[in-house]
Amino acid sequence: MGSTMAQYKQQILPLLTNNVKTSSNTRFNTLVDIFSGAGGFSLGFQMAGFKIIGALEVDKWASETFKQNHPESKVIIDDIRNVSNENLKTAFDNPDIVLGGPPCQGFSICVKNSCDPKDPRNSLFIEFLRIIRVLNPRVVIMENVPNLLNARINSGERVIDIIHIELNKLGYEVQSDVLEAVRYGIPQIRKRLFVIGSKVSFRQFFPEPTHDEIEYVSLWDAISDLPDIEAREGAEIMDYDRLPQNDYQIEMRKDCKNLYNHIAMNHSKRMIERFRNMRWGDSARDVPKELMPYKRGEVGNISENAYDQNNRRMYPYKPCHTIPSSFYANFVHPFKHRNFTAREGARIQTFPDKYKFCGKPTVVSHKLLEREGRIDEKYLCQYNQIGNAVPPILAKAIAENLKNQLENY
Repeated sequence: MGSTMAQYKQQILPLLTNNVKTSSNTRFNTLVDIFSGAGGFSLGFQMAGFKIIGALEVDKWASETFKQNHPESKVIIDDIRNVSNENLKTAFDNPDIVLGGPPCQGFSICVKNSCDPKDPRNSLFIEFLRIIRVLNPRVVIMENVPNLLNARINSGERVIDIIHIELNKLGYEVQSDVLEAVRYGIPQIRKRLFVIGSKVSFRQFFPEPTHDEIEYVSLWDAISDLPDIEAREGAEIMDYDRLPQNDYQIEMRKDCKNLYNHIAMNHSKRMIERFRNMRWGDSARDVPKELMPYKRGEVGNISENAYDQNNRRMYPYKPCHTIPSSFYANFVHPFKHRNFTAREGARIQTFPDKYKFCGKPTVVSHKLLEREGRIDEKYLCQYNQIGNAVPPILAKAIAENLKNQLENY
């Protein structure tokens, strides 16, 4: 009996233990990012220890950014509607988690006037559901704007209820919540809606906040160590010219010898003078009339419509306002007479300095590019990619909350 027990301990027990560990470590380790953009959502999960095995994104420049920073991942650059079930299965081998931010409004694929374009069942959301059916992940996580909670289709049904119902049909327990980025250490006032569907029973779907209204990370906490440049200065690759000044900056600079995408806008002398006359909180409406913006296409004629959201000088010691996709024209640096660089926006979005954004820094409007036939430039520029992203540190908080429970499943 003693010999048998000894043999059990030496040969059989280690195998059982190894099997348990292998199951725990591999069953909830891989993910695919759909509508991935530059990859902020999945980057946060990678920070938490998950493995990104693939992404699907229609935009060329955003896809190049994803591939540049995740060279080990399979990236499909195509419209989701063009990707067959067979190609999905071949490219993405049974991921544990699928992430995505499918547009649920304004992307109807139905014939005009034949159905409700606001109904997610008539939008790219239905394609997202198709991918979930094909890949059958254990966990699905969607993100969108908080206003989606208020959206209703023509029949009166809430869009968010439809999303819950459709995920329920696929066997997922579903919960949704709006998370405030500033409560998780992001130096930005930003709210995002997250929907989590799971075939695993979670005790808690969403992470507890890590910061309160007093402990926030400020704009200046995020960017004050970046190279000191004026308008028209900077480069795609730069060396640091000062040491990090706080824990946030140390984290952003981890494993980095230099940084990318820190190029200031080519402002005119008149625009620089406009910014020089702005105090914290001022916008283009608050400068002397002779420095207010001109009417579009009419140099010399002052516009009567100077919008508050354009070119507002940020307060340094508060969290920044929400970084939108066009933030190159929204915010003025708290101390410099220029707009933010792409890297400053990336810092505010919590992308580490080693994360390089591809494509041009900015492009003119897509409508103008279409009129001029410049289709090869109709992609998401660096600013667009950064502003569209889920802040990686916010995604990391979601990922760590789930991982701590998944590992014990």
